[in-house]
Amino acid sequence: MDKRQLGKTGLSLSVLGFGGFHLVEIDASEAAHLLGAYLDAGGNYLETAASYGDGISETKIGRAVSRRRADFFLATKSTQRTRAGLAAELNQSLRNLKTDHVDVIFIHALQRRKEAEQVLAAGGALEAAVAAKKSGKARFIAVSFHGRPDAALYALERFPFDVLMTGFNYFDRFNYPSIEGTLLPACQKKGVGVLAMKSLADGYLYRSPVPAFRYTLSLPITTVVAGINSRQMLAADLRLVSGFKPLTEREKEKLYRTAPELGDYVCRLCGKCKVNGFDPQTIFLLEGLYDRQMDDMRVTDTALYALRERLRNWFQQQDVARDEYARLSQKVDPQHDYSALSRLCPYGIDIDRKLKIAHAKLSKKRYIV
Repeated sequence: MDKRQLGKTGLSLSVLGFGGFHLVEIDASEAAHLLGAYLDAGGNYLETAASYGDGISETKIGRAVSRRRADFFLATKSTQRTRAGLAAELNQSLRNLKTDHVDVIFIHALQRRKEAEQVLAAGGALEAAVAAKKSGKARFIAVSFHGRPDAALYALERFPFDVLMTGFNYFDRFNYPSIEGTLLPACQKKGVGVLAMKSLADGYLYRSPVPAFRYTLSLPITTVVAGINSRQMLAADLRLVSGFKPLTEREKEKLYRTAPELGDYVCRLCGKCKVNGFDPQTIFLLEGLYDRQMDDMRVTDTALYALRERLRNWFQQQDVARDEYARLSQKVDPQHDYSALSRLCPYGIDIDRKLKIAHAKLSKKRYIV
């Protein structure tokens, strides 16, 4: 399996990483088979978290492959925000994993500025991570998050993290464009190793696995971490990375036009509907923060609708989106006709309808479209 360097760490990781979340869904013997098959195929990056099944994922990994510890790099994650909390959780993780160290310890799910401030402050989780690195319990310190990268950027400016991980996929690039536009260049400049998760947008891109993997692997990231819970899924992921060819810019543009998940609702941020100082993109970025532009108020397929309902509030940023919308100088007037803007959209989006849906989501007073 192809390998890439992880920033300044000196680690050379396989392009496919094994994410341990979904190991909680299968029995231990099947988990052991999948982990062994992944390592036998040349994979060398295993990742889990203390919170995955309250240690169940870690325990399954420890029992299955701790005897092969030299064959892989190991990461675990903690959502603890204090020094004492992370230190205690890491010690339990090491016991679960049957090892004396992890290669990467993640301060996980850093979603908001207040969390970042707490982690970085005296007595915060970062102190425990630094102590773990000094004592040899962890080789590298990392941060991970979901959605908009504000908290992660704040943290990166104040501490030299070794590694960062977040979601990279062609759907959420239009919900959180600053991940690729601002965060990724900042990581490259600092030499921070970048790991990608959610290449299928939490499973939302299940209809498009090949372009989804190609899109993510075409970015300047090291490894795509994939959740795996079946032999069929592992085989498919191995095929996808073994036949990888980077997307050309022309192929990317075609994907943005034709991807079924983007369709005629998700704003591509082209800016062509900005008229007379009114920029619908500003509204749609807040809609993306609110629910990833997943609720288009249509039900064409029951299973797909149920999946959107499950995923749209995954990152829990609705209150932030509504607060920011409330502070906008130019909001949507639900009585105004914005149909002229619809004719400017090259992706066939009904801008008038979408603006009013976004307003309904972001306004304290619901508006019936």
